[in-house]
Amino acid sequence: MCRTGDSPDPAGAGGRARTAAAFSALLEDSAEELYESAPCGYLSTLMDGTIAKINRTLLDWLGLEREDVVGSMRFTDLLTVGGKLYHETHFAPLLRMQGELRGIALEIRKAGGGRLPVLVSSVVKYGTEGQPLLIRTTVFDASDRRAYEEELLRRRQDAERARAEAERARAEAEEAHRQAEADRLRLADALAVLQQSLLPEILPVVPGVETAVHYHTASPDQLGGDFYDVFPVDGTRWAFFLGDVCGKGPQAAALTSLTRYTLRAAAHHNPVPAAALTTLNTVLHDRYTAGGDPRYCTCVFGILEPGADGSAAVHLASGGHPPAIVLRADGRAELLPTPGGLLVGILPDAPFVTATATLAPGDTILLYTDGLTEARTGPTRDHLYGEDALLAFAADQAPAAPGEVIEALTDLLRGFGDGLDDDTALLALGVPATPSPTGPATNHSR
Repeated sequence: MCRTGDSPDPAGAGGRARTAAAFSALLEDSAEELYESAPCGYLSTLMDGTIAKINRTLLDWLGLEREDVVGSMRFTDLLTVGGKLYHETHFAPLLRMQGELRGIALEIRKAGGGRLPVLVSSVVKYGTEGQPLLIRTTVFDASDRRAYEEELLRRRQDAERARAEAERARAEAEEAHRQAEADRLRLADALAVLQQSLLPEILPVVPGVETAVHYHTASPDQLGGDFYDVFPVDGTRWAFFLGDVCGKGPQAAALTSLTRYTLRAAAHHNPVPAAALTTLNTVLHDRYTAGGDPRYCTCVFGILEPGADGSAAVHLASGGHPPAIVLRADGRAELLPTPGGLLVGILPDAPFVTATATLAPGDTILLYTDGLTEARTGPTRDHLYGEDALLAFAADQAPAAPGEVIEALTDLLRGFGDGLDDDTALLALGVPATPSPTGPATNHSR
């Protein structure tokens, strides 16, 4: 009779053995399957580089079969020319020295001639006595990384090109600005010369009378249309005029030139103020308005005749121009109204209003264009300086000689700042309060 424990149970021992064997086989099968289908490439080489083992993943990348590779190719045979050179000069010596290298960027050749960027990690396996036996290498597909790096490089190159283009554009813009500024200065100089050619270079000395003038140019880039002049018509009488033509620029300059020389010629032919304006009206109407291009001006024309008693008689005619102001020696300032005078050049037969005044010693007559009275004193065109304010200003200055009046008005014009956006001409004539033994002083300024 057998008792428990007299002998081992064969069935139980055998079952455990079979289970262990099956488990070992399963592990080996799983490891091999994982090795073959891993997402990265694996290969093992002998120390001379001959490939002893390679997984399916790497073979598929290369487009080769196992029998084409194992035992017949070296690891360097898989590399491009540049990769092979780098392997021989850097990779292999460092691996021998350190025994392990990780994440080295190389390129492998595909069977069809393409290239695949990879990251290679290799480790030397040693025997029990410390001798190197083989090299195990892991290969990672770096296509995405290479594409990312190439994209970064392209973006960097694009950014560099954009920066260079921006620098070139900035340099061109600066050069264009410098050229435009130089052109503007040349234009301003040319316009200043042309503007001066439309005005008398200097006012003549009028016996027994002081004169002063000022011209404010609103924009150095545009020709203005204001004009003035003083000149003799015979041995005892002097003509003077001041006005404003329509528009700006070259057309206004042409109109100014025509107006000025027409008035001079008319005054020598017939010095009666209304007759001079009538002649100008005919010339402008026939030249422009009748041809469908209406051009006109406002103008005040006067004849001054110094008297033997130290006074001076003034005869004026006005065509749509603001009234003159007389500053009296007793401190008063008064308008010399010429209501109803039409713009010069609009109608073929235009009436012109006349006025007369006598300048006693210490009296001054002031002519001005509407740039002064229409200067803005507020943010909009609803706030203009106006004739009432100018008359009050003149009363504060009276009595004053022509030079003093013009100097005070020049300071007033500067005070308007940006509100003075139109050209302004000022002309003052006056009889000195005390005759000068050397003759009258003439103040002429632009």
